[in-house]
Amino acid sequence: MNIYVGNLPPTATEEHLRTAFKPFGQVTSVTIIKDKFSGESRGFAFVEMPGKAEAQAAITGLNGKDLEGRPLIVNEARPRPERRDNRGGRGGGGGGGGRRGGGHRSW
Repeated sequence: MNIYVGNLPPTATEEHLRTAFKPFGQVTSVTIIKDKFSGESRGFAFVEMPGKAEAQAAITGLNGKDLEGRPLIVNEARPRPERRDNRGGRGGGGGGGGRRGGGHRSW
């Protein structure tokens, strides 16, 4: 089961999260989401646990618990919504009509 962990302090590491989740069961992976330009944490992560019962226990046990002065937000991760393309979902190319100026002006 994929678990969302939010409200992470900037100093949190994958090892911090692995240590926090380990008492509840096997941890398959830990991924802290980072800004692609600065490389700094965006304040949330995903923890993968293979057992649903273990994952539910971790969610119950860790939601609201303090990690380096911040209460964690822990819940089941929702599927990522499909992204639309850069054109805002509109098909086709650009158009445009009319005159662009630069022509002869009569007085």
